[in-house]
Amino acid sequence: MLWVAALMLAAANFIAVLNMTIANVAVPGIAGGLGAAASQGTWVITSYAVGEAITVPLTGWLAARFGSVRVFVASMILFGIFSILCGISNSLGLLVVARVFQGLCGGPLMPLSQTLLMRIFPKEKAGAAIGLWSMTTLVAPVVGPILGGWLVDDYTWNWVFLINAPIAIGFGLYAWKLLKRYTDVPVRNPFDVVGLILLVIWVAALQLVLDEGKNLDWFASNQIVALSIVAVIGFAAFLIWELHEKHPVVDLRVFRHRGFNAAVLTITVAYAAFFGVSVLTPLWLQSFMSYTATDAGLATAWTGVTALVVAPLVASSKRDPRLLVFFGVLWMGLVTLWRTIANTDMAFWDIAIPLAVMGFALPFFFIPTTAIALGSVEEREMDSAAGLMNFLRTLAGAAATSIVTTVWANQTTRNHAELVGVVDQDRSVRTMMEHGGMTPDAINQAIDYLITTQSGMLSTNQVMTGIAVMFIVAASIIWLAPKPTRTIEPGAGGH
Repeated sequence: MLWVAALMLAAANFIAVLNMTIANVAVPGIAGGLGAAASQGTWVITSYAVGEAITVPLTGWLAARFGSVRVFVASMILFGIFSILCGISNSLGLLVVARVFQGLCGGPLMPLSQTLLMRIFPKEKAGAAIGLWSMTTLVAPVVGPILGGWLVDDYTWNWVFLINAPIAIGFGLYAWKLLKRYTDVPVRNPFDVVGLILLVIWVAALQLVLDEGKNLDWFASNQIVALSIVAVIGFAAFLIWELHEKHPVVDLRVFRHRGFNAAVLTITVAYAAFFGVSVLTPLWLQSFMSYTATDAGLATAWTGVTALVVAPLVASSKRDPRLLVFFGVLWMGLVTLWRTIANTDMAFWDIAIPLAVMGFALPFFFIPTTAIALGSVEEREMDSAAGLMNFLRTLAGAAATSIVTTVWANQTTRNHAELVGVVDQDRSVRTMMEHGGMTPDAINQAIDYLITTQSGMLSTNQVMTGIAVMFIVAASIIWLAPKPTRTIEPGAGGH
């Protein structure tokens, strides 16, 4: 029964993380199906991200107020209900509202599935269970675009959302039966209304900046400038209020632990780099290598396959977790450096093999880093710590997506401009094409296609270089954490 519970809790985390990316490839189909512009369709992604970003850091307060098990079960069932509402929406407005509520319900699933696993598993088996949970966090963003592309191509966009419902509602109902004996006594602390309002304001503003910045040309847009000012002022006011509030809605005092800070900073930087790779690879494959969404997904899926093979070994390791993290994140950086020599003549396995090799390193990064972070705080702070850790990781993924896609597009344009001035200066290629019977227009189109493809390839390699540096920096940060003096005990995450 323990492993049934582990599978159920891991599945809860999986669907929450999956829904961050599953709709990305479905946006054109959704916009077309609901009679909206493609630019409006991106609100389907933004609305979920905003809802999720608001409730993830609230997890600690919600768990204390209502009980971890009650919040988890309610979130699962409501997630399924709002997934159905998303799937049957007949207008973009209704879909966006349903996605906000789906995100609000999905937020607590990530940290609570993690802390409940640690609570119900005995000490000797907790590592393997957390390993399973960790892999869902890393595999779900990769699976999302594959699954979304397949559902849109072979069925309709509605199934992108409806597929969540039986898992969320079924597991939610079963979770109560399985976990109700672990229900904790709620703590009726006063409700921090001001803290909640400030949290909603700055998180929503920041998420909108990250999601819409690229579409609106960043700070050339008055809207982005205004949202950025709101986010900065709101964040400053939130920090001041929460640090002085007796019963804060988000317990920022967990940052007094050096081990937690170092582990969370490592997770944030390394996950941003990993998410950057996960976003950039299928984008490059589909834009410049003529891959379909499904084929691009199959190439990137090898990262998850190899990660699952190694995870049990890492989870049971007795070595200093800082050494495991350093080794894993450095490995990811070196593999990313390997990928900076990619070219447009690469076959499927030339692309898939480096991704599979990177997958071996993922468990070394994620499993011990999580253990260091949660092992550094007091047991009563576990839910708050998990919520904040997942919040910063989610925010890092959103920031990485915006920054990587923007830099990649700008660098591609810059490379194109430079290559136009140096390609075929002796006109030998043009002469060869003319002798082959091609018209001047066809020759121009062919040369421009070659330049565009190589510009994209160069840009991909350049961005990969920057991401590799991020991995190496992240690997070094973990040594700021003191050597762990305790392991995570069963029952952790309680109050």
